[in-house]
Amino acid sequence: MAASVAGKLSASLEDYLEAIYNLTEGQEVARSKDIAEAMKVSCASVTGALKALSEKSMVHYKPYGYVTLTVKGQQIARRVAGRHEILTRFFGGFLGAETATAQHAACRAEHTLGPEITARLMAFMEFVSKTQDDGQDITKQFQHYWKIADGKDKHKNLG
Repeated sequence: MAASVAGKLSASLEDYLEAIYNLTEGQEVARSKDIAEAMKVSCASVTGALKALSEKSMVHYKPYGYVTLTVKGQQIARRVAGRHEILTRFFGGFLGAETATAQHAACRAEHTLGPEITARLMAFMEFVSKTQDDGQDITKQFQHYWKIADGKDKHKNLG
């Protein structure tokens, strides 16, 4: 698996950090079982990932115990979750993709975008939100364009 922009972490390990981060937002600790359910993986997969993250000082973990993020793990998880949120908003809110499609695309793309591209994308989204043309939001104009045959048919062979 290729290394991601967060450092020497694979996309898979970043996903584990993000899942732990999301689970511990409402409570202070996560359990392996909860991580497995959130990620739709086996408990054995979670155990392997937690060992790897523990060796990298990203999580506090002992077998059969609770899991918490270290400061380092929390910083990386926060960045990954932030990129995920920005990309989900872009794919769903701006491009008009279905929620599940936007979530899936964001999850895949969040591991490859660096801070500069993420910042530029966020600035672009703010710009588009504030820019009006003939009194209509550009986002809505694009979504309308995509719905008509000229948008979809012209670009469907790209994927």
